[in-house]
Amino acid sequence: MTTGAKRRNWSGLLFVLPFLTAYLVMLIYPLLRGISLSFQRVDLFGGGQFVGLDNYARLFADDTFVQSIVNTFALALMIVPLLTVIALALALALNRATRGAAIFRGVFFSSSVLSVTIVTLIWRFVLAPDAGLLGEAAQAVGAEPIPFLSHPTWSLWALAITTIWWSIGLPMMLFLAGLQQIPGDVYEAAALDRASRWTTLRRVTLPALKRTVVLVVMLQTAAQLQIFGQAQLLTGGGPGGSTRTMVLHIFETAFARWELGYATAAAEVLFLLIVLLTLTQYVTTMRGSEADGGR
Repeated sequence: MTTGAKRRNWSGLLFVLPFLTAYLVMLIYPLLRGISLSFQRVDLFGGGQFVGLDNYARLFADDTFVQSIVNTFALALMIVPLLTVIALALALALNRATRGAAIFRGVFFSSSVLSVTIVTLIWRFVLAPDAGLLGEAAQAVGAEPIPFLSHPTWSLWALAITTIWWSIGLPMMLFLAGLQQIPGDVYEAAALDRASRWTTLRRVTLPALKRTVVLVVMLQTAAQLQIFGQAQLLTGGGPGGSTRTMVLHIFETAFARWELGYATAAAEVLFLLIVLLTLTQYVTTMRGSEADGGR
């Protein structure tokens, strides 16, 4: 290797060194430190005692933690399919070069820039059975208000609705970007063949958006498995722990009970679940794409 080539290699390394340093300090070191803490009995005030797999054994014997896993996956199953379908429908409706469509795109995206505190306050005013918007509407027509925040089943749906309203902007924009990458001549060919709108959607639009759909589903699955603020601020994990998510359980364990090692073990389990689920989605999708390409 010549001296000039060596200098170019070193200059390239120096160029990416700030990013690599930040990546190691902010991501890799906390990950490794968290794995180390998960094998210790340690609190917020330092110290620690190596306990091996005791924290992990405690986790899966802890009914509260197991219930938080069930709650988290139930919420993800409620949110991700509905969010994907609604975002796709909005993108299809607003994929027009008109001023009205641009205004509505801004309106639907605007909820995404709000903080979780503002979002939960808004939905408390809507869902509260005694003085909320829906409660007042139910009483106006002589019906009994639905206890969205105090019933185990309805409270999960309250979290799901709140999250869908808050998160709709990004997937809608991703679908809009995907729609705008589809060549117009494909639709012209479909029109010449007298294809109906449903046929065009099923045979042209959805196949062209397959990768975008996979991206949205993977991103939203990873995001909704980490749901925290809505559960903490809207329902507090209640009633009876029916809306306590994994991240809320981790937060309560670490900062209310001061069991940092135990909480870190729960965080590592959540990390592994997210990695395994997203990898499974990716591999399954890629195999399906290869099978379709081979036909």
